Amino acid sequence: MSATTIGGLIGAAIDSMGGDGDSNVDGAIKGAVIANVLKVVLPLAATYAVGWAVLRGAGVLKDRAFGGGEA
Repeated sequence: MSATTIGGLIGAAIDSMGGDGDSNVDGAIKGAVIANVLKVVLPLAATYAVGWAVLRGAGVLKDRAFGGGEA
């Protein structure tokens, strides 16, 4: 199953637990939209975090190698 389908199913299930008596379709649509947004946002956030960690580690290694920061 794709993330959109799973998101729609989860959204519909959460919407049906609300007990407001309306259709579960709006919950399914919201769940599918959120799943598609997360498919884009999560890889970008992970890539940014890894890049930031690598740059920070490179800075620490440079400081250790060349004795930076101490005058």
